[in-house]
Amino acid sequence: MIQLKDITKSFGSLQVLRGINLQIERGEVVAIVGPSGAGKTTLLQIMGTLDKPDDGQVLIDGQDVFRLSGTKLSRFRNEHIGFVFQFHQLLPEFTALENIMIPAMIGGTGKAEARRRAMELLEFMKLTERAEHKPNELSGGEKQRVAVARALINKPDVVFADEPSGSLDSQNKEELHRLFFELRDRMGQTFVIVTHDETLAAMADRTIHICDGKISTPV
Repeated sequence: MIQLKDITKSFGSLQVLRGINLQIERGEVVAIVGPSGAGKTTLLQIMGTLDKPDDGQVLIDGQDVFRLSGTKLSRFRNEHIGFVFQFHQLLPEFTALENIMIPAMIGGTGKAEARRRAMELLEFMKLTERAEHKPNELSGGEKQRVAVARALINKPDVVFADEPSGSLDSQNKEELHRLFFELRDRMGQTFVIVTHDETLAAMADRTIHICDGKISTPV
């Protein structure tokens, strides 16, 4: 599903990733853990095509993603990849329903079909009654579930999540963690999650430890 081959990345004189090799299978829930500054988020951004490595290859379903032109890479990202961030990143001027619809409409889906898909996801997330509410009218847990629905609207092959429960209280953390596994079992997505949360890491099918820009345990 995802293959990383000899990934390196530096920012100025600071080498953040030092030859990362990793394979993630379809349908896996993988947690990436490690101390602050170890390179976890940088690695996630490279896997998600949001940043380019200095050297090495990222293959998703056999596609060498960084050989794609800018426009083709953007389309690939929109069609195959979903993202969930620590602070939901919902657009405040739009309702929950509209926030979820946006990636689908960017990808060329008609408004009626985007709305239908978004309402299905809101129902799955038990948020139907919150469809017309804007982010400032939602709780922290509700915002993050809307963000997950937005990540899923285009039926991506893989969802990358960066500290997705970092801003939530204990109850909402537990609910979000269960949701990831329910989604994997129901919809077949692969989840790659950067986290400091030991409970979430323990639930994952596999945990990848990164230290000083290298994978520090066998994969």
